[in-house]
Amino acid sequence: MYKHILAGAGDINWMAIFALLTFFWLFTISAITIFRKKKSFIDHMANLPLDEE
Repeated sequence: MYKHILAGAGDINWMAIFALLTFFWLFTISAITIFRKKKSFIDHMANLPLDEE
């Protein structure tokens, strides 16, 4: 049934849809990973370029 509906939808650029879905998937995974980090780790990484050692 879905194949019939999508076939009648016209010229759909499947590569663009795949790229969009991949981008959203990677963005979601990275956002979840970032928000699960500890505050102390984020502060340490933020101050790393300022260390003189």
